[in-house]
Amino acid sequence: MIVTLQCPSCGAPLDHDEKDERETIRCPFCNNTMMLPERARRSARPESVVAHTFSRPRRAAGGARAGTVALFIVLVVLAFAGGIVYFVVRTINSSVSSVTRAVGVSNTRSTLTPTKADPWAGYTQPEMSFGSEGIGPGHFKDARSIAVDAEGRIYVGEYSGGRVQVFDSAGKFLTQWMADTKMPLRGLAADRRGTVYVVQRNKITRYEGMTGKALGELSDGRRAGFDDVWVTADGGLVASSGSIQDDIIRFDSSGQVSKIITKAISGQTDNSEIGMRVAADGVGNVYALGSHNNAVFKFSPDGRYLTQFGGRGDEQGQFRAPGAIAVDNQGRVYVSDFKGVQVFDPNGRYLSLIKVKGAASGMIFNDRNELFVVARTQVFKFSVSK
Repeated sequence: MIVTLQCPSCGAPLDHDEKDERETIRCPFCNNTMMLPERARRSARPESVVAHTFSRPRRAAGGARAGTVALFIVLVVLAFAGGIVYFVVRTINSSVSSVTRAVGVSNTRSTLTPTKADPWAGYTQPEMSFGSEGIGPGHFKDARSIAVDAEGRIYVGEYSGGRVQVFDSAGKFLTQWMADTKMPLRGLAADRRGTVYVVQRNKITRYEGMTGKALGELSDGRRAGFDDVWVTADGGLVASSGSIQDDIIRFDSSGQVSKIITKAISGQTDNSEIGMRVAADGVGNVYALGSHNNAVFKFSPDGRYLTQFGGRGDEQGQFRAPGAIAVDNQGRVYVSDFKGVQVFDPNGRYLSLIKVKGAASGMIFNDRNELFVVARTQVFKFSVSK
């Protein structure tokens, strides 16, 4: 039997098999090792069975034979009735299938047949993965940010230490360079020319993607701190600010501010928001993920609030500690949390769940609509083209 525990470090749900006799369990999200509670260790071992002897009154021989005959008759009647039910159900299913084939309808389903499999199942298995825990080339300690340029090069940023590693489209290590080594790397994006944008020290700094040469900083003119950055289809940027208030800042392709959405989340909920993550679709709609509000907020290209979806909880379409957001070339929205990566249509209707090993900390799509997910020590590629 599987029991669910909770990591004392990050709060993640931990599945524990009662048959497993280990006394510790490791959290796949924060790598913390915890001692199993005494009750979990006891349940993992079989309890000793104590035999008891009870005295029964003896039945008369005739009464025992009569009871046996009665039980036999009941079993025969039940078996006969079950055979009739099976025959009727099979006949109905056969008739429905024949009618469906005759009219050429392939998606008609009888209520007596099993539910059709998840249509996303074939698209949510990783096609490729690379990386492992370590500090050498192609290894990661705490990678939380990922970006892809027009040539398919993959950039992976470590949260601590400022290391950015560069890989080709097949996951082969190419080179690495260092951003700020003293401050957390909070966001990463790459444009089509291979310029990489790094969020550190509440600033957005531009680098040459293959060399790491610094190319200057972006500013919104207010000395506001930045939390995240996303490259738009027209070569501009969408960034989130959290040091003053939860604003969304749009930059054009020349790096000039074109739009500011003030209090993007708190203006809708009256709840403050820090650490906001942002993404944009191909026509300019902007999505803001509020990790404290546990919801996604959608804005039009001109900054007008449109809708929101999500909510705190463990059900489909709800979030618990959401961490990253991305949008594919069909406008579908992807949000990562402890369950994996949840998929929504452009209006926020839940579609499916992509299971990811570990904590999905960063996500990005390439031009082929392939999803790259970084999960602390590994990178996974999923094909979701439909």
